Amino acid sequence: MTPALAPLVDPRECPGAFLRGLYDAAVARALPSRALAPHLPQAPDPRRGRTLVLGAGKAAGSMAEALEAAWPADRPLSGLVVTRYGHVPPGYRDKPGRIEVVEAAHPVPDAAGRAAAQRMLDMAGGLRADDLVLCLVSGGGSALLSLPIEGLSFEDKQALNKALLRSGAAIDEMNTVRKHLSAIKGGRLAARCAPARVVTLLISDVPGDDPAVIASGPTVPDPSTCADALRILDRYRIALPPAVRAGLESGTWETPKPGDPCFAGQQVTMIATPRQSLEAAAERARQAGVMAHVLSDEIEGESREVGKVHAALARSVAQHGTPFARPCLILSGGETTVTVRVAAEAAGRGGRAGEFLLGCAVALQGQPGVHVLAADTDGIDGVEDNAGAHVGPDTLARATAKGLKPAEFLDRHDSYGFFQALGDLVVTGPTFTNVNDFRALLVL
Repeated sequence: MTPALAPLVDPRECPGAFLRGLYDAAVARALPSRALAPHLPQAPDPRRGRTLVLGAGKAAGSMAEALEAAWPADRPLSGLVVTRYGHVPPGYRDKPGRIEVVEAAHPVPDAAGRAAAQRMLDMAGGLRADDLVLCLVSGGGSALLSLPIEGLSFEDKQALNKALLRSGAAIDEMNTVRKHLSAIKGGRLAARCAPARVVTLLISDVPGDDPAVIASGPTVPDPSTCADALRILDRYRIALPPAVRAGLESGTWETPKPGDPCFAGQQVTMIATPRQSLEAAAERARQAGVMAHVLSDEIEGESREVGKVHAALARSVAQHGTPFARPCLILSGGETTVTVRVAAEAAGRGGRAGEFLLGCAVALQGQPGVHVLAADTDGIDGVEDNAGAHVGPDTLARATAKGLKPAEFLDRHDSYGFFQALGDLVVTGPTFTNVNDFRALLVL
């Protein structure tokens, strides 16, 4: 069951706790225990067909748990999903169900993810038209389904993934490349499942909610091409092994396209999106008497620069009452990026949310009345143990008192170290869902 939300505190008395309550509301809206059951298809007659569950992503474990709870007890169910290490809900870990859940590495693939992807392809072989395949897909699935296409070594795929993560490429660009280097993504899993009926249930973590981008679209047509993938790799000056360049230049690694018969009759349903979670937080704030404004759920760009823009907006509200009147809440989502500009050994710790906040704090310059929380809705900012952090009017003053220089932390991408030293990290643990960035600015 979805846990009940705690009552919101007065935003003027404890703004940090108020913002944390809004984050909790956003996460709750995207939990599979709430969102999945209404979208389940009718179970097939077990005398004619079987139901196979396949899935991947940071929410895959909790999606499997929610499916088990809602599925008719008299209808057989089996399958396999893969999620990030530590992202299996405790109750499902302690009492496994009919769907096997395995864990693998994210964001850099490991052998466990490769083995899980191969097993899924094996399980999908030999399906019939009367069989049903339920695919449970959420953000993170691209790294977790890490089976290289024939001709590409696993080590080369890992190296390319690391280079993409450091390049500053947008998520749709990264996934365009990943699809063409994969034996299972970019619609290839759907092709393997044919002629079975495929129903894909999605939790979106990408700007625009494009099913072909979420987890690199293992069960949906891929409109991008090998040439697109090659242009992206060249644009970010990523060195390519000869086999990769040859496979992309020749087009032999092309993915199934729209109109391919393998997608006939398939159903794709979005069960949770970033916009829905932002609106849930906005409604919660309005119930507390704070006017809320959702800027967008599709904001992309360099994290620190997006932080500066949000700070400028908050300062305008605080100083001039435009474009919104005080008190108010400003919400945004999407997926920003961090381009690592220092050598790997010199880089600090931190993810998109932390870098956004550090850029925002510097630009706010201690603006009175402005409080900010940014966090990833999966509970993990990058690869650290925090979801994000929060900033207040006293953040820079407290940093100065401790001898911390924000610009230096930004230069080495060490937002985690900065906010850890101030005691301002937001630590939630895995939330078992993922609708990407959550940013909230409270202007009192």
